[in-house]
Amino acid sequence: MRGLLGKTVRETWAVTLFLGILLLLVERLMSLVLPQLMEDVGLQFIQLPLMKKFVSALMGIDLEGDFIDIMIASLQWVHPVVLSLVWAHAIIFCTRWPTGEIDRGTIDVFLGLPISRRKIFLGESIIWLISGAVILLIGSIGYFLGVGDLAPEQRPEISRIFIVLINLYCMYLAVGGMVYFCSSWSNRRGRATLWSFTLVLGSFLLNFLAQFWTPAERLEFLSVMHYYQAATILRDGVIPWGDLAVLLTFGFITWGVAGEISARRSLCTT
Repeated sequence: MRGLLGKTVRETWAVTLFLGILLLLVERLMSLVLPQLMEDVGLQFIQLPLMKKFVSALMGIDLEGDFIDIMIASLQWVHPVVLSLVWAHAIIFCTRWPTGEIDRGTIDVFLGLPISRRKIFLGESIIWLISGAVILLIGSIGYFLGVGDLAPEQRPEISRIFIVLINLYCMYLAVGGMVYFCSSWSNRRGRATLWSFTLVLGSFLLNFLAQFWTPAERLEFLSVMHYYQAATILRDGVIPWGDLAVLLTFGFITWGVAGEISARRSLCTT
Protein backbone atom coordinates (compact mmCIF):
# COMPACT_ATOMS: atom_id res chain seq x y z
CA MET A 1 0.00 0.00 0.00
CA ARG A 2 2.86 2.35 0.82
CA GLY A 3 4.43 1.71 -2.58
CA LEU A 4 1.10 2.33 -4.29
CA LEU A 5 0.66 5.66 -2.51
CA GLY A 6 4.21 6.64 -3.46
CA LYS A 7 3.58 5.75 -7.10
CA THR A 8 0.41 7.84 -7.17
CA VAL A 9 2.20 10.82 -5.66
CA ARG A 10 5.07 10.57 -8.16
CA GLU A 11 2.67 10.48 -11.08
CA THR A 12 0.40 13.32 -9.95
CA TRP A 13 2.50 15.84 -8.00
CA ALA A 14 3.52 17.78 -11.13
CA VAL A 15 -0.02 18.38 -12.42
CA THR A 16 -1.21 19.20 -8.90
CA LEU A 17 1.55 21.77 -8.43
CA PHE A 18 1.02 23.20 -11.91
CA LEU A 19 -2.72 23.70 -11.48
CA GLY A 20 -2.19 25.03 -7.95
CA ILE A 21 0.29 27.66 -9.19
CA LEU A 22 -2.09 28.62 -12.00
CA LEU A 23 -4.86 29.07 -9.45
CA LEU A 24 -2.54 31.18 -7.30
CA LEU A 25 -1.70 33.43 -10.26
CA VAL A 26 -5.34 33.77 -11.29
CA GLU A 27 -6.39 34.73 -7.75
CA ARG A 28 -3.55 37.22 -7.48
CA LEU A 29 -4.36 38.74 -10.87
CA MET A 30 -8.04 39.12 -10.11
CA SER A 31 -7.18 40.82 -6.82
CA LEU A 32 -5.39 43.45 -8.87
CA VAL A 33 -7.83 43.72 -11.77
CA LEU A 34 -11.31 43.49 -10.25
CA PRO A 35 -11.17 46.53 -7.91
CA GLN A 36 -9.77 48.69 -10.73
CA LEU A 37 -12.34 47.32 -13.15
CA MET A 38 -15.19 48.17 -10.80
CA GLU A 39 -13.78 51.66 -10.40
CA ASP A 40 -13.47 52.19 -14.15
CA VAL A 41 -16.78 50.63 -15.13
CA GLY A 42 -18.68 52.29 -12.36
CA LEU A 43 -21.38 51.09 -10.02
CA GLN A 44 -24.15 52.62 -12.14
CA PHE A 45 -23.29 50.31 -15.05
CA ILE A 46 -23.43 47.25 -12.80
CA GLN A 47 -26.83 48.39 -11.54
CA LEU A 48 -28.32 48.22 -15.04
CA PRO A 49 -31.06 45.53 -14.97
CA LEU A 50 -29.51 43.29 -17.63
CA MET A 51 -25.97 43.57 -16.27
CA LYS A 52 -27.18 43.07 -12.71
CA LYS A 53 -29.06 39.95 -13.78
CA PHE A 54 -25.98 38.60 -15.54
CA VAL A 55 -23.73 39.12 -12.53
CA SER A 56 -26.40 37.69 -10.23
CA ALA A 57 -26.58 34.56 -12.39
CA LEU A 58 -22.81 34.14 -12.31
CA MET A 59 -22.62 34.61 -8.55
CA GLY A 60 -25.82 32.76 -7.70
CA ILE A 61 -27.21 35.53 -5.49
CA ASP A 62 -29.64 38.42 -5.85
CA LEU A 63 -27.66 41.65 -5.72
CA GLU A 64 -29.39 44.19 -3.57
CA GLY A 65 -28.11 47.39 -2.03
CA ASP A 66 -24.39 47.90 -1.44
CA PHE A 67 -22.98 44.73 -2.94
CA ILE A 68 -19.79 45.95 -4.63
CA ASP A 69 -17.33 44.56 -2.03
CA ILE A 70 -19.15 41.23 -1.85
CA MET A 71 -19.16 41.03 -5.64
CA ILE A 72 -15.41 41.61 -5.92
CA ALA A 73 -14.60 39.03 -3.25
CA SER A 74 -17.02 36.35 -4.47
CA LEU A 75 -16.11 36.70 -8.15
CA GLN A 76 -12.62 35.56 -7.24
CA TRP A 77 -14.08 32.21 -6.17
CA VAL A 78 -16.90 31.73 -8.69
CA HIS A 79 -15.11 32.93 -11.82
CA PRO A 80 -15.25 30.27 -14.57
CA VAL A 81 -11.44 30.20 -14.82
CA VAL A 82 -11.12 29.39 -11.11
CA LEU A 83 -13.79 26.71 -11.28
CA SER A 84 -12.25 25.26 -14.45
CA LEU A 85 -8.87 24.80 -12.77
CA VAL A 86 -10.44 23.06 -9.78
CA TRP A 87 -12.61 20.84 -11.97
CA ALA A 88 -9.69 20.10 -14.31
CA HIS A 89 -7.72 18.59 -11.45
CA ALA A 90 -10.66 16.42 -10.40
CA ILE A 91 -11.14 15.18 -13.97
CA ILE A 92 -7.44 14.54 -14.61
CA PHE A 93 -6.93 12.74 -11.32
CA CYS A 94 -10.14 10.74 -11.06
CA THR A 95 -9.88 9.31 -14.57
CA ARG A 96 -6.58 7.62 -13.67
CA TRP A 97 -8.24 4.51 -12.22
CA PRO A 98 -9.33 2.27 -13.77
CA THR A 99 -9.89 3.78 -17.20
CA GLY A 100 -6.49 5.48 -17.34
CA GLU A 101 -4.69 2.21 -16.67
CA ILE A 102 -6.84 0.36 -19.21
CA ASP A 103 -6.19 3.03 -21.81
CA ARG A 104 -2.42 2.86 -21.23
CA GLY A 105 -2.44 -0.92 -21.30
CA THR A 106 -1.00 -1.22 -17.78
CA ILE A 107 -4.07 -2.50 -15.95
CA ASP A 108 -2.74 -6.06 -16.08
CA VAL A 109 0.34 -4.96 -14.13
CA PHE A 110 -1.89 -3.42 -11.46
CA LEU A 111 -4.04 -6.51 -11.22
CA GLY A 112 -0.91 -8.63 -10.77
CA LEU A 113 0.04 -6.81 -7.58
CA PRO A 114 -0.66 -8.54 -4.25
CA ILE A 115 -3.31 -5.97 -3.36
CA SER A 116 -7.06 -5.88 -3.90
CA ARG A 117 -8.80 -3.56 -6.31
CA ARG A 118 -10.61 -1.88 -3.44
CA LYS A 119 -7.27 -1.02 -1.79
CA ILE A 120 -5.95 0.36 -5.07
CA PHE A 121 -9.06 2.52 -5.38
CA LEU A 122 -8.74 3.62 -1.75
CA GLY A 123 -5.06 4.52 -2.20
CA GLU A 124 -5.83 6.60 -5.30
CA SER A 125 -8.66 8.30 -3.44
CA ILE A 126 -6.50 9.23 -0.45
CA ILE A 127 -4.00 11.07 -2.66
CA TRP A 128 -6.88 12.65 -4.58
CA LEU A 129 -8.37 14.09 -1.37
CA ILE A 130 -5.00 15.43 -0.23
CA SER A 131 -4.02 16.90 -3.59
CA GLY A 132 -7.38 18.67 -3.93
CA ALA A 133 -6.82 20.35 -0.58
CA VAL A 134 -3.29 21.30 -1.67
CA ILE A 135 -4.56 23.04 -4.82
CA LEU A 136 -7.05 25.13 -2.85
CA LEU A 137 -4.40 25.94 -0.26
CA ILE A 138 -1.98 27.16 -2.93
CA GLY A 139 -4.73 29.15 -4.63
CA SER A 140 -5.76 30.78 -1.35
CA ILE A 141 -2.19 32.06 -0.94
CA GLY A 142 -2.66 34.09 -4.12
CA TYR A 143 -5.97 35.40 -2.81
CA PHE A 144 -4.59 36.50 0.56
CA LEU A 145 -1.59 38.13 -1.12
CA GLY A 146 -4.02 40.10 -3.27
CA VAL A 147 -6.42 41.26 -0.58
CA GLY A 148 -3.46 42.71 1.30
CA ASP A 149 -3.49 45.51 -1.28
CA LEU A 150 -7.15 46.37 -0.64
CA ALA A 151 -8.47 48.88 1.84
CA PRO A 152 -9.45 47.30 5.20
CA GLU A 153 -13.15 47.97 4.61
CA GLN A 154 -12.99 46.05 1.30
CA ARG A 155 -11.51 42.90 2.81
CA PRO A 156 -13.99 40.19 3.79
CA GLU A 157 -13.53 38.45 7.11
CA ILE A 158 -10.96 35.66 6.96
CA SER A 159 -13.37 33.25 8.65
CA ARG A 160 -15.85 33.73 5.79
CA ILE A 161 -13.16 33.03 3.20
CA PHE A 162 -12.37 29.76 4.97
CA ILE A 163 -16.05 28.81 4.81
CA VAL A 164 -16.02 29.52 1.06
CA LEU A 165 -12.95 27.29 0.69
CA ILE A 166 -14.69 24.50 2.61
CA ASN A 167 -17.75 24.84 0.36
CA LEU A 168 -15.53 24.81 -2.73
CA TYR A 169 -13.69 21.73 -1.49
CA CYS A 170 -16.97 19.91 -0.90
CA MET A 171 -18.02 20.76 -4.45
CA TYR A 172 -14.64 19.44 -5.63
CA LEU A 173 -15.39 16.17 -3.83
CA ALA A 174 -18.83 15.94 -5.43
CA VAL A 175 -17.36 16.50 -8.90
CA GLY A 176 -14.58 14.01 -8.20
CA GLY A 177 -17.06 11.34 -7.14
CA MET A 178 -19.00 11.89 -10.34
CA VAL A 179 -15.80 11.64 -12.40
CA TYR A 180 -14.81 8.42 -10.63
CA PHE A 181 -18.22 7.04 -11.54
CA CYS A 182 -17.72 7.95 -15.22
CA SER A 183 -14.26 6.38 -15.11
CA SER A 184 -15.40 3.18 -13.41
CA TRP A 185 -17.40 1.86 -16.36
CA SER A 186 -15.36 3.27 -19.25
CA ASN A 187 -12.51 1.62 -21.16
CA ARG A 188 -11.19 4.85 -22.68
CA ARG A 189 -9.89 7.76 -20.66
CA GLY A 190 -10.86 10.23 -23.36
CA ARG A 191 -14.45 9.02 -23.25
CA ALA A 192 -14.58 9.25 -19.45
CA THR A 193 -13.07 12.74 -19.60
CA LEU A 194 -15.61 13.84 -22.22
CA TRP A 195 -18.54 12.55 -20.16
CA SER A 196 -17.17 14.20 -17.03
CA PHE A 197 -16.58 17.52 -18.78
CA THR A 198 -20.07 17.43 -20.30
CA LEU A 199 -21.72 16.80 -16.94
CA VAL A 200 -19.73 19.53 -15.19
CA LEU A 201 -20.36 22.05 -17.97
CA GLY A 202 -24.04 21.15 -18.02
CA SER A 203 -24.22 21.65 -14.27
CA PHE A 204 -22.68 25.11 -14.61
CA LEU A 205 -24.99 26.13 -17.47
CA LEU A 206 -28.07 24.82 -15.66
CA ASN A 207 -27.27 26.96 -12.62
CA PHE A 208 -26.66 29.98 -14.86
CA LEU A 209 -29.80 29.57 -16.97
CA ALA A 210 -31.94 29.08 -13.88
CA GLN A 211 -31.65 32.81 -13.23
CA PHE A 212 -33.28 33.61 -16.60
CA TRP A 213 -35.36 30.59 -17.65
CA THR A 214 -38.19 29.10 -15.60
CA PRO A 215 -37.84 25.48 -16.83
CA ALA A 216 -34.16 25.54 -15.85
CA GLU A 217 -35.07 26.99 -12.46
CA ARG A 218 -37.16 23.89 -11.69
CA LEU A 219 -34.12 21.68 -12.34
CA GLU A 220 -31.56 23.89 -10.62
CA PHE A 221 -31.34 21.52 -7.65
CA LEU A 222 -29.59 19.01 -9.95
CA SER A 223 -26.60 21.34 -10.40
CA VAL A 224 -23.65 21.08 -8.01
CA MET A 225 -23.24 24.84 -8.42
CA HIS A 226 -26.62 25.29 -6.74
CA TYR A 227 -24.95 24.13 -3.51
CA TYR A 228 -21.91 26.39 -3.86
CA GLN A 229 -22.92 29.92 -2.86
CA ALA A 230 -19.77 31.93 -2.22
CA ALA A 231 -21.53 35.31 -2.34
CA THR A 232 -24.15 34.23 0.21
CA ILE A 233 -21.42 33.01 2.57
CA LEU A 234 -19.48 36.26 2.25
CA ARG A 235 -22.63 38.28 2.83
CA ASP A 236 -24.08 36.34 5.76
CA GLY A 237 -21.04 34.60 7.25
CA VAL A 238 -23.09 31.45 7.95
CA ILE A 239 -21.86 27.91 7.30
CA PRO A 240 -24.21 26.33 4.71
CA TRP A 241 -24.58 22.98 6.46
CA GLY A 242 -27.35 21.84 4.14
CA ASP A 243 -25.35 22.54 0.99
CA LEU A 244 -22.25 20.86 2.41
CA ALA A 245 -24.29 17.80 3.36
CA VAL A 246 -25.77 17.48 -0.14
CA LEU A 247 -22.37 17.81 -1.83
CA LEU A 248 -20.68 15.33 0.51
CA THR A 249 -23.54 12.84 0.23
CA PHE A 250 -23.54 12.99 -3.54
CA GLY A 251 -19.75 12.71 -3.68
CA PHE A 252 -19.65 9.79 -1.24
CA ILE A 253 -22.40 7.83 -3.02
CA THR A 254 -20.93 8.26 -6.51
CA TRP A 255 -17.43 7.51 -5.18
CA GLY A 256 -18.66 4.38 -3.38
CA VAL A 257 -20.58 3.11 -6.41
CA ALA A 258 -17.52 3.76 -8.59
CA GLY A 259 -15.36 1.74 -6.22
CA GLU A 260 -17.71 -1.23 -6.35
CA ILE A 261 -18.02 -1.11 -10.13
CA SER A 262 -14.21 -0.99 -10.44
CA ALA A 263 -13.87 -3.91 -8.03
CA ARG A 264 -16.44 -6.15 -9.72
CA ARG A 265 -16.19 -5.44 -13.46
CA SER A 266 -13.97 -7.28 -15.92
CA LEU A 267 -10.74 -5.30 -16.31
CA CYS A 268 -8.25 -6.20 -19.01
CA THR A 269 -6.38 -4.69 -21.93
CA THR A 270 -7.67 -7.14 -24.52
